[in-house]
Amino acid sequence: MERAARHSLIKSLQTGLPRGAPFDLSALDRLGISAKQAARYAETGWLVRLGQGIYAFPGDTLNQHATVKFLQTRVPGLHVAGKSALGLQGVRHNLAPREPLVLWGDARFPLPAWFTERFPARYVWARLFDWPDDRLATKSLTTPPGTAAGLRVSVPERAVLELLYDVGTHENLEEAHNLFDGLRNFRQDMLGQLLTCCTSVKAVRLFLTWGRETKLVDVDVLARKYRLPVGSEKRWMNRLKDGTLLTLKPLG
Repeated sequence: MERAARHSLIKSLQTGLPRGAPFDLSALDRLGISAKQAARYAETGWLVRLGQGIYAFPGDTLNQHATVKFLQTRVPGLHVAGKSALGLQGVRHNLAPREPLVLWGDARFPLPAWFTERFPARYVWARLFDWPDDRLATKSLTTPPGTAAGLRVSVPERAVLELLYDVGTHENLEEAHNLFDGLRNFRQDMLGQLLTCCTSVKAVRLFLTWGRETKLVDVDVLARKYRLPVGSEKRWMNRLKDGTLLTLKPLG
């Protein structure tokens, strides 16, 4: 009887969880598998333990997007951001084969080793937007075609500000400019709302500077319609990590 029950649980395990993604104890519990049983299945080779309370099937190749979706359940606000978000929406420039995945979230979170060993990535926790409410935070995330259902990805208007925030620290100025040149068809209302609540003077001024240079947006119209947080009337200057002196005027 005990053997039949054990066989039934293993069958539920193999048929009740999708391949290509990790799962945790709560998912196993819904199948009637306790933490103690999960540990025993890992010892006997039915499961592979990735981390504390996190498992996968032996021999299974984890899918990047499905695995990010799993992390979304554990980290508030986790989403694909910046350069990676732009790349998923067709804006690329000389992407390296193993370009690190850029993830942002709303809480401190060290990416687990089992994740970064499979998917080179970096995680950013920064209060880039002072959200007026949750609606804009939600509206500025999307799921691009061809990605896993439910994967949260910054829309281009949000992704470009995340990219510009990282310029000089994690992103090269020239590379960011080349990506900016590839942008098209911004939604002015979305862009204006995001610029208005952006907390990074550097990101706002850099966007307005390059927007004016490329004529991607009409900066003067934006400035008339929205209260843009550009700081003081003085030039903003900062020496980047590579030694470049970045100088930005208030409205480009």
